[in-house]
Amino acid sequence: MNICFTFAGDQRIGNNTCFKMKIGFDAKRAFFNNSGLGNYSRWFIEALTTLHPEHQYLLYKPRKDKGTYFRGLQHCKVIRPQSAYYKALPDMWRTYGMSKEIKKQGLDIFHGLSHELPVGIAKTNVKSIVTMHDAIFLRFPHLFDRTYRTIFKLKYKHALNMANGVIAISQQSKDDIVHYFGTHPDRIKVIYQGCNPIYYNKAEDALKKQIKSKYQLPDNYILYVGTIEPRKNLLGIFEALVQEGIDMPVVAIGRPTKYLDDIKRFIKHHNIESKAIFLHNLETPELPAIYQMATLFAYPSIFEGFGIPILEAMNSGTPVITSKGSCFPEVGGEAARYAKYGDTEELGQLIKSILGSSMLQSDMAIKGRQQALKFREEKVTKDLIDYYKNILTH
Repeated sequence: MNICFTFAGDQRIGNNTCFKMKIGFDAKRAFFNNSGLGNYSRWFIEALTTLHPEHQYLLYKPRKDKGTYFRGLQHCKVIRPQSAYYKALPDMWRTYGMSKEIKKQGLDIFHGLSHELPVGIAKTNVKSIVTMHDAIFLRFPHLFDRTYRTIFKLKYKHALNMANGVIAISQQSKDDIVHYFGTHPDRIKVIYQGCNPIYYNKAEDALKKQIKSKYQLPDNYILYVGTIEPRKNLLGIFEALVQEGIDMPVVAIGRPTKYLDDIKRFIKHHNIESKAIFLHNLETPELPAIYQMATLFAYPSIFEGFGIPILEAMNSGTPVITSKGSCFPEVGGEAARYAKYGDTEELGQLIKSILGSSMLQSDMAIKGRQQALKFREEKVTKDLIDYYKNILTH
């Protein structure tokens, strides 16, 4: 007989027993961030609540306003600050006041989805897990100001010291956490992430036509998606095109920073303004069609914790070029092509070879879709639920 019971406060384990866990998430970034960390948080919460509705999920949200990117789901309860003090200072609640609510709600597991755990979590008797995405600010300190590095180093140390379990989103991230923080590798479990399921399905031709007209997209283009910042090296794409004499427009989608000024100066100097289209603040439902209409996706970043845009492109059937090293081969596998970071000649030659062969494009598209299946939510959420159970029972 398959016996189900609520696990909260009940540590019994037996054969053929299904657990009903009470799981809490730090949901700040799910509600308020449109970045990679926000995407990660939303994807995991949505996937878990959809595929494992037998559990109860609590979303700890520091501010009352609805949030721009996430509305919550079935099987979820939103927990917010109750006192006037913490309502006025929501970030203080997230750091110092949330543990009281975690204890009050009687969770089995609290999961910090983005490097952090609240102060006092160890005194709640609730098991905690933290996801560590990367240690880029330590690997490339010159890309971050001193205050940022100091604050986040303290947050990382606290979370790693307090957590009962640690999740790394790639083997590269695990290796970096071990290297920079001395965390024992046995305490870290690699559990990959996925991407929004809207990238799984082919966009309707009418939608493609509408979006192409709306943004004045060319018939063929190289696509870049990501924050326009030095680490992600969008300038390298334009340098490669100029160096190799490649006549193909680039559509770049992402939040701009001052780095965009450097790119525009380069473009103007080489008189290729007509080959550059910059788009900001797009709606997520528009992106699959833009990926699918692209001839090639280029992501020449120096370093990432995972690289969700690579997965989005592969699910879209778009050939991918990215960088050697970091986590990129973990995501792209044999489906992608890789260039040494900063080697514009190698990057340009790869771009040229793919643009010049429809057969290669087709082969990369097929292999990309196959590679992307390794990161579907059915597998990843099973790994996560199994890890939760392991933490609870050890």
